Amino acid sequence: MSFNNVVQFNFPTTIRFGANAVKELPAYLKHHNLSKPLIATDPVIAGLSFFKQIVDDLKQKGFSVEVFSDIHKNPVKSDVYKGTDVFDAAQRDCIVGIGGGAALDVARAITLRVHHREDLFKYDDLIGGDIYVTNDVPHFVTIPTTSGTGSEVGRSAIIADDVTHQKKILFSPKLLAKIVFADPLLTMDLPAFVTAATGMDALTHNMEALLAKNYHPMCDGIALEGMRLISVSLENAVKKPDLKSRSEMLLASMMGAIAFQKGLGVVHSLAHPLSSLLDTHHGLANAVNIPYGMRFNISGFEEKFERMAIALGLNDTQGEAVVKYLFDLNSKIGIPHTLREIHVKEEHLDTLADLAFADFAHPNNPKPVSRNDFKKLYSEAL
Repeated sequence: MSFNNVVQFNFPTTIRFGANAVKELPAYLKHHNLSKPLIATDPVIAGLSFFKQIVDDLKQKGFSVEVFSDIHKNPVKSDVYKGTDVFDAAQRDCIVGIGGGAALDVARAITLRVHHREDLFKYDDLIGGDIYVTNDVPHFVTIPTTSGTGSEVGRSAIIADDVTHQKKILFSPKLLAKIVFADPLLTMDLPAFVTAATGMDALTHNMEALLAKNYHPMCDGIALEGMRLISVSLENAVKKPDLKSRSEMLLASMMGAIAFQKGLGVVHSLAHPLSSLLDTHHGLANAVNIPYGMRFNISGFEEKFERMAIALGLNDTQGEAVVKYLFDLNSKIGIPHTLREIHVKEEHLDTLADLAFADFAHPNNPKPVSRNDFKKLYSEAL
């Protein structure tokens, strides 16, 4: 297809996809009688020219725009509370999340909090908190600027405790965006490193979703196509970005997020503590850990690795060939092979293993992962 044209598809959120899709935002808000958006983003995006253009375009068309960008790169509860205070003080009538996973998670959590004012973590899905998400939520729109988390099509937000750094999941179908404007042009100016790290995040989502032990054949099919798209587009998106490679990565990212409603696994449980303890970029944490986590899962799941190898275009369909592919891909796009290269030290390993074992992702891994397994995997990757 030509990515120059904007097309629409629903799964289940309405997705407007293609070059310049973001230009449809003002007309969409006007159609829904919304005039006072809170735009939630991160401090980096807030300073970029395309973001300023979106805001200026809205203002020129008569919208009252309030921007909230005071968030951490690994978002915490206080970010959400601050954003909600801005929503209240400026009397907003909708929320537009613009950015990568952190910005969209905070935007979604603010969307929840506006009409759910008990402690934010009462709504933690891991303790059944989704049953308390009973009130309406403000009109919520998402606009992704990276091809990694796929948060734009999700219905959950991952927010960490400010003190313990433990990550919580806020979840409800009510938190799905009403519409996604997925414009690949917004990803064109991403630095190569961010493109690489977020791209490996998307690949991790697709691979872990396929392996996850829950039964969801539709997610399996989506995950395999997501892997195929990444295999043909990530290197180009990093080294010589064009509309085709950026569009395919944006699609693959959304596909990964849809697929991982089936579950994630050991790689995410290895990655999450690096972000919360050492403030490592989530995509980078996944990228460094994925070869080691995938190797851990080969035994007993050879058939799924064969399917992944075929989707990735490999001639050798053994599980070890998939692991080699991951190391080789990391090399090609400038991702290091060891944790030591991203400032992890021997003395961190015990704390990391404790946090990884307490993490929410690995119970869906196809095989059980013990605290000792996590310690071994971190040691191997160090």
